[in-house]
Formats: sequence, C-alpha cells, structure tokens
Amino acid sequence: MKRRIGFLVSHPIQYYAPIFRELARRCDLTVFFAHRQDAAGQGKAGYGVAFDWDVDLLSGYESRFLRNVARVPSTQTFAGCNTPEIAEIITEGRFDAFVVPGWSLRSYWQAVRACRRARVPVMVRGDSQLAGQRGGAVGKVKGVVFPHMLKQFDACLYVGQRNREYLQHYGVASSRLFFSPHCVDNDAFRQASDAARGAGGGRAGGRRRHVLFVGRLVGSKRPMDVVQAVARLTSSGQPVDLVIAGAGELQGSMEEAARAAGLDAQFLGFVNQSRLPSVYASSDVVVLPSIAIETWGLVVNEAMACGVPAVVSDAVGCGPDLIQPGATGAVAPLGDVPALATSIASVLAFDPSLTRRALAERMEIYSPARAAGGVLEAADALAASTGLR
Repeated sequence: MKRRIGFLVSHPIQYYAPIFRELARRCDLTVFFAHRQDAAGQGKAGYGVAFDWDVDLLSGYESRFLRNVARVPSTQTFAGCNTPEIAEIITEGRFDAFVVPGWSLRSYWQAVRACRRARVPVMVRGDSQLAGQRGGAVGKVKGVVFPHMLKQFDACLYVGQRNREYLQHYGVASSRLFFSPHCVDNDAFRQASDAARGAGGGRAGGRRRHVLFVGRLVGSKRPMDVVQAVARLTSSGQPVDLVIAGAGELQGSMEEAARAAGLDAQFLGFVNQSRLPSVYASSDVVVLPSIAIETWGLVVNEAMACGVPAVVSDAVGCGPDLIQPGATGAVAPLGDVPALATSIASVLAFDPSLTRRALAERMEIYSPARAAGGVLEAADALAASTGLR
C-alpha cells in the first residue's frame, strides 16, 4: 500500500512542483499551501518586479490552499503565515509522515506541534549551511537552541553536502539524515533548451562567447562582480559578451559600469520560467558570485540541466555538489574579481562534448526522482522504527 504523505509549503514554488509530481506517482501525497501569493507578493519577495509564474505549478498532484488568518498575510515574515486548521487536518489525516521545508513560518510550527500530538512522524527539508552563520551572542544562542529545535523532527532531509554538515553540526545523528537533493525539472529544461538550439536560438560556432548572470540584481548576489570580470576578459582581448537576466536595485549602476567598460551587454530584465531555457541555450557559462546567503543557487541546476557549465563563488551552497572542476564548472573565491575572470576563462575553454556529458551525469543525481526517493526512504525508515510497516 502506498504511504500517505502530507507536505506543507508556504505557497506554490516552481522548484517544488516537479518533486511533488514525482512523489504523487509513488505515494498518496497531499500538498498544503499556507499562502496564496499574488503578483505583487512575488515582487516583494525580492524579484524586483510584480509577476505571476508562466508555468503550471499545480497539476499532477493533489493540493489544497489553507486559510491564512495572519493579520498581514505574507511569506516574508514568521507571522505572515498562520494556518491553525492544519492541526485538525493532521489529526484526522492518517498520514504516515508529514514534511515541512523549514522553520521560518508560524504555519510550519503549527504543523510540527500537531504531528507531535498526533504521533505522526514529521520531517524537515531545508538548505541552511554553516557558512555565513552569525558569531558572537547570536551564534551562542543558536548553539543552544538549534539542537533542541532539530530534535522536534523525526528525520532531516538534506539537499547537499553543506546542508548535511549544518545539520550534523547541530547534533542531528546520521541515522536521522536522508538525502533529498535540491533540483529543478531537469527534463523540461533540457527539452526546451534543445528545442531552442534546434530552432537557431542557441550558440553557433564562431560567435562571441556569452557569459550569463541569472538572478535578482541585489548586493547579496554580487552581480557587479560579473560585470567587472567580463570587463577584465574583454580588456585582455577575449571576445566575451555579457547577458543579465534579472531585475533589481543594482540594474542602473550595472548598466553604467558596462557602458563605461565598453561591453556588449544585454539586460533582459526579469525572465519568466518558460523563457529561461532559451536564455541558457544561447549562453556558454552561467556565473553566480553570491555571498553565503545563497544557501544553494538553483539557477546553477537550471543551467546545468540545459547543458551549460557554471562558475560560482566559494560561498554558494551548491558548489561542493554541482561543481566538478575541469568538467562542470569552477569555483572562485568570494569577492575576488580577477580570480572570477580567470575561472570564467577556464570554463569557456572546456571541451563542450565532455562538459555536457559530465553535466548530464550530475543532473541524474540532482533530480526530482532522487529528491522524492529521499522523502520516501525517510518515511519507510520511520515506519520501520515505529513498527508501522
């Protein structure tokens, strides 16, 4: 008999939908949303512009929007998602296991408390990493509070190496850790990017190389580092152009810097999901030089699913998992623009056929199938430990 799994998330998220669809094929899944996000809310969440996703995020699995009774409904504050009805749903739902994606919202803790009372095994799947964690008094408080907090979860689903190290640092035993990797809809990105290349939207031999940045144009992403690195490459005689897909407060200063450096730069603004594969297909490398607040960097998964290698800073969480030096990309020290430029140049010199093969192998691991498999492996282990086979 298929296991009955409940999954609570803040709102429909493009990166979760493929995992939900895979889970729905293999278990009795119900997804609950704590908030109904609108276009303005997406903009406030940091994208820089108001928009609605232009891909289907709700088909292929059973879902339900909860009633958010927060005084100011939002996904940006702890109190912004308040869904007390989840307690009754869990009590009466006969779930074999329940999953929350973190502890940053009141709704998540309402679910955790309900699971503890109803004796439903509860799992958490987050992506925190130790890099960038606060020291001083805050760090000491976390050292005391977090081990106790994490004991509220029967299993922890880790998305990558640094997330596993984070959980182990705060005392989570290996027996409670299960690999459920960060991923995107690899097949959709690959197929759409292949179609774009076939229709003439990809890279052609002899053309100038395109360096791509995808993301919000804000300080934590350090997009200006990409402008400066491309400027260095151009000044050294390398035929490199810059493509920026994203919006944000730094766009004006980046455009000015690109003009001053004489770069051939395209600023595409915010690019919705359906158009992203063609943007990746027309690029040769994606660059993500963010600070440690970038706990993963799923644009790297998107690029790699499209057959495009990546250069990331050593603060970006996905580095140890997705970057295989000399094959899938390179890692540069955070804030070191000369090293970033050198890394970009090295990746542009990769053998394309070997790189695409290495990227495909990496995406086999960081896939919706593996992510769903980790959830079900944890649910089976918890059932076995409690005798609920």
